[in-house]
Amino acid sequence: MRLTHTLFGRALLSAALALAATSARAGAADWQPVDPADLALKAPRVEKDADAEAIFWEIWVTDEIGLQPRSIFTQYIRMKIFTERGRDQHSTVELPFGISTNVSDIAGRTIKPDGAIIELKKDAVFERMVVKAGGLKVKAKSFAMPAVEPGAIIEYRWRETRQNQVANYVPLPFQRDVPVQMVRYHFKPLANTRYEMRTMTFHCKHSDFVRESNGFYTTSVANVPAFVEEPQMPPEKEVLAWMLVFYSENRKFTPEQYWKDYSKRSYEAFKPSMKVSADVRSIAASIVNGDADDEAKLRHLFEYCRTKIKNVRNDAVTAEERADTTQNKNPADTLKQGAGTGFDIDMAFAALATAAGFDARIARLGDRGDSFFDPGFADSYFLRAYDIAVNVQGGWRFFDPATTYEPFGMLRWQEEGEQALIADPKGAVFVPTPLSPPEKSMSKRRGAFVLAEDGTLEGDVRLEYTGHEAAARKRAIEGESPEERAENIRETVKNRMNTAETTDIRVENATDPEKALVYQYHVKAPGYAQRTGKRLFLQLAYFQFNASALFPTATRKYPVYFDFPWTEDDDVQIQMPAGFELDHADAPVPIDFGRAGKYEVKILVTKSSRKLHYTRKLTFGAGGLIVVPVAEYTPLKQIFDRIHESDNHTLTLKQEAAAAK
Repeated sequence: MRLTHTLFGRALLSAALALAATSARAGAADWQPVDPADLALKAPRVEKDADAEAIFWEIWVTDEIGLQPRSIFTQYIRMKIFTERGRDQHSTVELPFGISTNVSDIAGRTIKPDGAIIELKKDAVFERMVVKAGGLKVKAKSFAMPAVEPGAIIEYRWRETRQNQVANYVPLPFQRDVPVQMVRYHFKPLANTRYEMRTMTFHCKHSDFVRESNGFYTTSVANVPAFVEEPQMPPEKEVLAWMLVFYSENRKFTPEQYWKDYSKRSYEAFKPSMKVSADVRSIAASIVNGDADDEAKLRHLFEYCRTKIKNVRNDAVTAEERADTTQNKNPADTLKQGAGTGFDIDMAFAALATAAGFDARIARLGDRGDSFFDPGFADSYFLRAYDIAVNVQGGWRFFDPATTYEPFGMLRWQEEGEQALIADPKGAVFVPTPLSPPEKSMSKRRGAFVLAEDGTLEGDVRLEYTGHEAAARKRAIEGESPEERAENIRETVKNRMNTAETTDIRVENATDPEKALVYQYHVKAPGYAQRTGKRLFLQLAYFQFNASALFPTATRKYPVYFDFPWTEDDDVQIQMPAGFELDHADAPVPIDFGRAGKYEVKILVTKSSRKLHYTRKLTFGAGGLIVVPVAEYTPLKQIFDRIHESDNHTLTLKQEAAAAK
């Protein structure tokens, strides 16, 4: 659906600068009347088992230009509470916002079942810092709604002023964590430009836009179900009902025409950033040093860019070094400084590869951790990342030396298995980036233990992670002290075995992109094996001890999505306690997933040394299977339920009868 209204262009027009500020609170300045039927409502209308349901959610979006552009969002939500759980979940409201956003004009009230109204006091609103996933810090306004109880209605509104931006390429959700009877957006775009506001809607259908008398354009969606997260689901943009709002010229073109033009423009735009100078040629020659093998040349160039050029966004650099990189105009500057942004490092690699005789180009591609790129949408919004494509003997290879932890030959998992647009002077060239096979991302886990007759398990553990598994973990512990890393490992073990004591903790290769990340520790876990009379019940799968089932629900709303293919390789040896013998030694049967992978367990008993030897290997994602549609959820769940059952397989150790005297 496109909203055809003349809007903000790339250059701010002088006429637009004179526009008076428009109130973004039009239609939301006062509380709307409460329908007695809503107050008397006993059950949800959208989802029958909902604990709370929004009667409406109204959002006004106004783009303004004064001394600087700004976008104003005014939101107003009215919600009916049905249960005590709904009261507990929605009595406290948190409104997160970014660094360039100001949240103001917060107002709220509770309407009790008897019609009594309790206003939210202004001094009940607090501002605090919130730490999100990945260590990202954002602020939030929070407040507790007064006197909330089942049967009551709560409503609140607030104003967000987003400075130095307009609603261009802004994703706007239609779904919340509660079902909504009516979601309505009101847009007031900029005027007097040659650009139009356009929208593209995903996973729902909204009403046609209607122009209001106050200049807003309105669209709505009725009976929107709650958005509920599921384990291993695709990124939210692939399942959430949402709308993309953006500005563009009123040009009619096919996707094929758009990408052809975009590819040509990208080729020309990035050409200066990959310039090969005499200095670049000299450095490239010294790096490859007469190598005849293409793989060796590229590896040496890649390693040089990764190790000899500091990434000012990731590596520890001084303020002076960071300031010097602002002067980088081309690859020669970056190589001379020995520091640069991720973009500088990638461009230097492209220039060096070109100097070494390769055809190197910029490649734009999606980030499937955020959304899936579809070339059928004629817009570059979903091209979230860039890499360097190098033509090697007629085939394209992809590199990103600016990444900190991915080994040579691998991209970030978010960029693998994506359609890459390779910049080309003649037209669009789309090439899929390869998906690393399961053996590239391995969790190799080893444990050597001694079991005491009271069920205490004690021994040494070594964990090795490679590929995407290692990269994700290295990013997670980046910047942590050795003490913090040790404490995290200690807590991880304790979460599975609350009696466990973990000592002698070591972490190796935390910053090395090529070497496996290694954790080592000594553990003592009282009560690991259950003692009943003269028997011990022992789970050999130490690394899966107390793990939950991956897919606990019988049904599924969204596809199953694994970030990347992976392999788990476990080896556990347990010395049996003196005076005990194995009562039975059956092992779980192997599970074959066809082309996707397999699961296999082996149990050996060494009578001479009284050792139990357990090996487990799980491979998943072979053949590139990382997305499983809802229709195939049941067989997938059955497979992982069987794996979970097999991981919980126990052996029985029986105390031997005392020898006769």
